[in-house]
Amino acid sequence: QVQFVESGGGLVQPGGSLRLSCSAPGYTLDFYAIAWFRQVPGKGREGISCIANKGESAYYADSVKGRFTVSRDDAQNTVYLQMNSLKPEDTAVYICAADPRTRPCLNKPAEVEYVYWGVGTQVTVSS
Repeated sequence: QVQFVESGGGLVQPGGSLRLSCSAPGYTLDFYAIAWFRQVPGKGREGISCIANKGESAYYADSVKGRFTVSRDDAQNTVYLQMNSLKPEDTAVYICAADPRTRPCLNKPAEVEYVYWGVGTQVTVSS
């Protein structure tokens, strides 16, 4: 199995920024499309972003478009989610997931499309 690990979560004030990281030690991430989901208690996972395995395309949900940026750094073997202008409603557990298929990321990621998952990192936006 491939275990993905997120980091970078924490507590931030509204309007602040965080950068989340997604990595999978021992695996080369440029073989995978990477999606970011978020989940709050009592609700299912919401697909908010994905990036193609070579970074050719990316998707952002309307709720985060213009504020979040997904990127890949092959040298660090890491996918990032830069989150700016954070709002209280962004509070959630953020989870990265991987799809080994070679395809663009043009639409909202669906859980069923992703094979490997991290355990999530908590992001809390509060004053």
